[in-house]
Amino acid sequence: MTQEEKRQRLREKRHRARELREIARGPIDLPFLVLVLMLTVIGLIMLFSASFPSALNQYNDAAYYVRRQAVFAAAGVAAMLAMSKVNYQRLRGFATIALIGSMVLLALVLVPGLGYSEGGATRWLQLFIVAGPTYQPSELAKLGIILYFAATISQRKEKMRSFRYGILPYLCILAVYAFLMLKEPHMSGCILLLGIGAVMMVVGGMHWGWVAAGAGLAGAGAYMVLFTDLMERIGYNSSRIKTWLDPWWDIQHESWQMAQSLIAIGSGGLLGVGLGKGRQKFMFLPEEHNDFIFAVVCEELGYIGAGIILILFALLVIRGYWIAIHARDRFGALLAVGVTTQIGLQTFLNVAVVTGLIPATGIALPFFSYGGTALLIQLFEVGIVLSVSRQMPAPKAG
Repeated sequence: MTQEEKRQRLREKRHRARELREIARGPIDLPFLVLVLMLTVIGLIMLFSASFPSALNQYNDAAYYVRRQAVFAAAGVAAMLAMSKVNYQRLRGFATIALIGSMVLLALVLVPGLGYSEGGATRWLQLFIVAGPTYQPSELAKLGIILYFAATISQRKEKMRSFRYGILPYLCILAVYAFLMLKEPHMSGCILLLGIGAVMMVVGGMHWGWVAAGAGLAGAGAYMVLFTDLMERIGYNSSRIKTWLDPWWDIQHESWQMAQSLIAIGSGGLLGVGLGKGRQKFMFLPEEHNDFIFAVVCEELGYIGAGIILILFALLVIRGYWIAIHARDRFGALLAVGVTTQIGLQTFLNVAVVTGLIPATGIALPFFSYGGTALLIQLFEVGIVLSVSRQMPAPKAG
């Protein structure tokens, strides 16, 4: 290669780098940003309303939970805005690290002395990282799946139609995650990770024959779990299935939470009893500021208020997929699909559990449920989608 050719190649690299910098400076998607901020603010308000009785009872401080959540919300918004200004292409280099790192952290949860147990499950890690003494590595696992699947699937479109070279490697990765999470046990997190991975594989080009086969297996598995004595034979969450089938079967013990949730929802009626005036949060409804916060929303804001919040979530999901459709490349599209699917599927699972549509799985409502690490990571992931939106090709004139 001559000196002139080297100089020409260097000029081309500099020009390409300048183009990428200009692309990354485009405007972020304002509707998506506004919807996220609205849900975050409403979530903080509802968290304060739902949590102040238990906060007073446990810590003699009505604002204990919301104050801690607000700190993470502020940090999350800062992380979101910072990530939105970063070229998302840089995330390719962190995909494998995020995948392996999240697997290692999930494995550490199972190590005696490191894992923290609560409510019969060991899902938290006792390390002073980010959130203090405990946090859930499953939150990082979601991000690891999204980054790795987006980075690799975007480069192997043709192979995704092959089972051996396209689908099987991703199934093995999901199987490792499922094994680690079921050992905690964390059924809801397992379902969520499998759902995110499956949707990204479908969008990435998986043959529809394999999609149909997977849907059939999932349906058969769901039938075995819900309508046979399989769960009772293996001793895993059998009481939750009974509670789903009959919320009143053991109202003093096993089905207490589900019964109180339905009472809260029914008490709200059309317009609700009023913000802050709910009654079930006064030591009747367990996890009222966490997994079952939507029941408090229904009681205090009524069906109309709860419906408006669900509409905001629906608009956020629709806009996220719109960004994916208009993304500049497959990597950006898959990133947006992964994050949007996570928010949408997690919201559906939480609302379905709280309303009794599916058995209780222990899953939080995005932007609403108490959990600083989860909120921080969710807002960071939103920043990834906003970064993708900054690079969308400009619409062609007339």
